[in-house]
Parts: sequence; C-alpha cells; structure tokens
Amino acid sequence: MNKMSISTAARRPLPPLLSVTEAAADRLRALYATGREGLLLRVSVSTKGCSGMSYVMDFVPAAGPGDEVVTDKGVSVVIDRKASLFLIGTVMDYEVKPLSAGFSFVNPNEKGRCGCGESFHV
Repeated sequence: MNKMSISTAARRPLPPLLSVTEAAADRLRALYATGREGLLLRVSVSTKGCSGMSYVMDFVPAAGPGDEVVTDKGVSVVIDRKASLFLIGTVMDYEVKPLSAGFSFVNPNEKGRCGCGESFHV
C-alpha cells in the first residue's frame, strides 16, 4: 500500500486588502487630526451608477462587526466586510487637480468604468 505524502507547498503571499499612498496617508492624518478626530474612514462598495458599483466613504467611530481594519503608513482605514472581495489589492490615493481634489482608487479587480468615472464593475 502506497502512502501519499502531503507536501506543504509554499503559498504565495496574498496582496494587501487595501494600501494607501503617502498622499492619501497625509490627507487622512490631516482629517483625523482636525474635525474627524476619534473617527475612522470606512470604505465600502454600493450598487450604484452606470457600471453597477461605486466606492462609498464614511467616517465612523469604530469598526463594525465583521469589518476589517487596514493600517498602512501609520493610518487606519475600516473596510466593509461585504466590500473585501472587490477591494483586494486596491491602492487608495489622494489627488489634487486644478479644479478638484479627492481620494481615488486603483483597483486591479475592476473590469471597466463608466464614462464619468463614478462607477465600476468587476
């Protein structure tokens, strides 16, 4: 009788759920230090827009049941449990343009975006 040996193959590391750029971390530090002191930014995904999904950001006092807290570059962000699968590997940035400024997301799971850029699909 042959005994099968179970090998423990090395697993490749999973990408982080969410990472932030230095610009996003700096902006979050500024927000957390001023009117948002004691709160955390919570990122979720909702059904909305032309392509089907959009990013939603709210400030919350603490992570909810099942939420994940990601800490990168010294700042923490809460991720809605339901959004986790859509956000794996996403990079959150803060961009300042001539007529606007805000957080943006580079999500490797996106398959497309609507023309206005407000929604995406995976």
